[in-house]
Amino acid sequence: MGNAVPMETKDGRRFYELRAYSKEKKRTYTSRWYVPDGWGSRSIESELKKQIVNFQNAVDAGNVLSRKEKDAARIAAAEALAKLPTVKEYADIFMATKEQSISENTRLSYKTNLDRHILPQLGGFLMKDVTPAMIQKLLLDFQAAHSYGSAVKVYNILHGLFDMALFDDTIPVSPMNRVKRPKQKKDDRAVTEADKALFEDELNYVLDCAKNEPLKWQAFIYLAADTGARRGELCGLQWEDIDMKNGWVHFKRNLQYSTDKGVYETTLKNGKPRDVDIGEDTIAILKAYKKSLTSDEKTDNSVVDINTYKQKKQLSKWVFTADNSSDPMFPHTPTRYLQKFSDRYNIPGLHPHLFRHTSATLSLTNGADLKSTADRLGHSDAVMLRNYAHANDISKRKAGQAARDALKRKQQEKIKAEA
Repeated sequence: MGNAVPMETKDGRRFYELRAYSKEKKRTYTSRWYVPDGWGSRSIESELKKQIVNFQNAVDAGNVLSRKEKDAARIAAAEALAKLPTVKEYADIFMATKEQSISENTRLSYKTNLDRHILPQLGGFLMKDVTPAMIQKLLLDFQAAHSYGSAVKVYNILHGLFDMALFDDTIPVSPMNRVKRPKQKKDDRAVTEADKALFEDELNYVLDCAKNEPLKWQAFIYLAADTGARRGELCGLQWEDIDMKNGWVHFKRNLQYSTDKGVYETTLKNGKPRDVDIGEDTIAILKAYKKSLTSDEKTDNSVVDINTYKQKKQLSKWVFTADNSSDPMFPHTPTRYLQKFSDRYNIPGLHPHLFRHTSATLSLTNGADLKSTADRLGHSDAVMLRNYAHANDISKRKAGQAARDALKRKQQEKIKAEA
């Protein structure tokens, strides 16, 4: 059992040095209990007994440290704190992990959002010190200057980053658990993929204008409009992928570009190759385009650029090639070309993906079922339903109206027969 020795400071203040022995550590620990002013001997004796018992219990429980042990604990705590990652340090770990499962374009999107919008505000803080309020302010500030969709992307990146830190025990709790997902502003109308599509007469105008362009671009525009394929899927086409006899295109590769890798080949977005039918007009233009690459004679098309002739007699395996080269076309080239096309023919906002939205919308609004349209575009049913719900509703109404019209015709035929 512990004991206490009465002592006095240099300025005359009374205290007791409490002493307790630790059997586990085989050493004696000391502490001080200062006598309150005005206390009598009985009160001091009663309280001192309690102090001795409590101190001995604390020593036995291992809750008391010597000065040397305290110094060692402070050093260990400082070293542990130094090892805790900042948001910037952990973001490097996060990205190294994510790169194993995301596409190059997604990686660039993550990196851009981290470098430009997240790390400038949070990068210097320790992961454990980031609060929900800090993240909520970042998102509110971001959404004030950017679109709702962009704000959701930033939110999702932050969610992924802190969830990973939670699962690997870097932080005890994720601040994202108390951060609200960005909401669309009341004055912003939800824009669906169907809203971005061209109407039938607008698409016909684009195709008419394309007839004034070089055969390569006629072929690209007609294929994009006919198949609804992604830009990288079209750039990744090889002649062996096109069955002109039966009217099919087999999409199985996707060309992408990044500053790190340059132009590179990857799988389709959903990882599944797909066959898409093409119409007679598209086939005719593809045949004329292919012939122009292997013949010295000018085709009926009046506009053929000089670069076409430089590729004569040695047909590249790629359908769309870079100028003066047998290499595949740079994936960003169609976007730049269509911007100039837009200016020439006064078609605002024309870009490769617009043909994809248009293909999906026209298919659904003219009677195609959701499953077939999704398969043709390489989408999941869920994505189609989310992005083209409005167009699908129109399709359903048309289907219902067709049934009602058929019933009405039968009724009218019956009435006519009875008359």
